[in-house]
Amino acid sequence: MTSSTRENFQLALNFVPKSYLTQAIQASQHSAKQINLLLRQGKFPESGWSDVLIEEFLQQISTLDSNNFPHNVGVGEREARIFSSLVKARHWGLGHGIGRSGDLCASQPKAVGSSLLYNLTTSMVKDAIKAAGVPGAVDVVVLPCATGAALMLCLSSLAEVRPGSDLVVWLRCDQRSCFKAIYSAGLKPVVVDGMLSGDEVVSDVACVEALLSGSECKKIRAVVTTTSCFAPRAPDDIENIAVLCKQHDVPHVINNAYGLQSTKLMHRIKESARIGRVDIVIQSTDKNFMVPVGGALAFTFDEATAKRISGAYPGRASISPIMDLFMTLLSMGKERFLELRKERNDLKKLLDLELQALAERHSIRTLAAPNNPISTGVALPEGTAPKSATALGAMLFTRGVSGARVVTPGKSSSIGKTHFVGWGSHHKSYPVSYLTASASIGMTRSDVIGFIACLDRCLTEWRRKEPVPNSLTVQQNGNADANENSDQVHSLINNKHCIQDKENSNGLTSEE
Repeated sequence: MTSSTRENFQLALNFVPKSYLTQAIQASQHSAKQINLLLRQGKFPESGWSDVLIEEFLQQISTLDSNNFPHNVGVGEREARIFSSLVKARHWGLGHGIGRSGDLCASQPKAVGSSLLYNLTTSMVKDAIKAAGVPGAVDVVVLPCATGAALMLCLSSLAEVRPGSDLVVWLRCDQRSCFKAIYSAGLKPVVVDGMLSGDEVVSDVACVEALLSGSECKKIRAVVTTTSCFAPRAPDDIENIAVLCKQHDVPHVINNAYGLQSTKLMHRIKESARIGRVDIVIQSTDKNFMVPVGGALAFTFDEATAKRISGAYPGRASISPIMDLFMTLLSMGKERFLELRKERNDLKKLLDLELQALAERHSIRTLAAPNNPISTGVALPEGTAPKSATALGAMLFTRGVSGARVVTPGKSSSIGKTHFVGWGSHHKSYPVSYLTASASIGMTRSDVIGFIACLDRCLTEWRRKEPVPNSLTVQQNGNADANENSDQVHSLINNKHCIQDKENSNGLTSEE
């Protein structure tokens, strides 16, 4: 208790009985101890804080910013003046943002409270990443942008260690924003198609090795792999690719967008960093911590890489996504976070079992994607027309099911100068239409049961309305596709130039 607090306590005795006031002071001291522990350790609290305590702490933090000083007279062009009282209340009066023009993580002299909040959030996130299964993570940058923009920033930050490089080897994963990030960073993508192994789309590691062994290796800024993805795509073989990147001294960036919630994926990242090279791992805040969209985490295994990322951010940044994460971490606590991850894993098993039983009732089947720990696919009958397949997705959405995706083969899409065949299925010739569903953090058992019940009704109605075949077969052409990719690899090895132009492309091009 400070001297001023003691004095106020003594003065308050003139108005209320000492026994009553003592209880109130003891409660206040308990709150102060929790804040003190956070400031001393900077770790994710073991147990979540109450909303009252979080609000109290935010009020204390906001008083440290100059725009909230009672005597402040601002004469600059940026004085955190907020016209709307609603906006001011929403942001707790923290209007200066975070960072400075030279570094996202730099403290601001006029925004001590905002800087404190950002640094505390960073410290808690680092502790959360270690608790999630990667104790070797050395540093983390909390970014005020979503995954795609975060990837763009991280690729730009690697220019210093790869001067003259303008190519990014990208193992195909049909997520538009992350591919656009390559073009937005002013770089050229080298797309490595996946291979079919049964139902699953898996990494073509041999092709990556051929590219890294080629004469254009020095022009490669980074290899970008993906861990969290929609079935039937499997997480990339990040362990073997990390080894290749270490051998050829090429940066390795992992798009782990919603993988922080998966114990299996985090273990694989830890192992990849142990045996090979992993420079940056990127994940979104909304998908892993249940906050509004707008933030991302980039963790690294050395401080210099994190410093380059924070230094690459231009100017100051919004504190909103950082504040959302700060409040959520305090409210959730480490124990609940780990419980939610375990619950998610258990619900994925339940989802798989329920979808398997449902598929058998409707004479269809689930796709065998055993390496995907988050998403599950259900194959639709062979020969189902694309329009008919998408009608099923529309039925689910209009009945309140969000997040389920219906993918049809043969769909084309262009992003920048690159043209993709079979967009959405992560493969240029996936043999069947399918439906996917994911078990993500925060999902409940009632969500799973409700989805299965709705899908059951929709499949019954869909079969009645749509001209759908009665039986299902899926081509098991993994070997054929593997041979095709093997031919591509030999073509690259024998070619003087690893990167082929549009006219000479064989499925692996920098620009199509």
